[in-house]
Amino acid sequence: MLFLIWIFATPWGIPGERKKKDRLLDILTRRFANGEITKEEYEESKNIVTADTNIKPY
Repeated sequence: MLFLIWIFATPWGIPGERKKKDRLLDILTRRFANGEITKEEYEESKNIVTADTNIKPY
């Protein structure tokens, strides 16, 4: 019972789940690598995604 309460009350989500911003950086990196966006677009988007967070940019 306590385990279920912990899962639903935890603000960090399920242990092992990647942060949404990490996934956004993965998508940006993949799009840049595939040539879908320019270096400038990549840098600008990366700065927006990582602003005010502790995520280290790639």
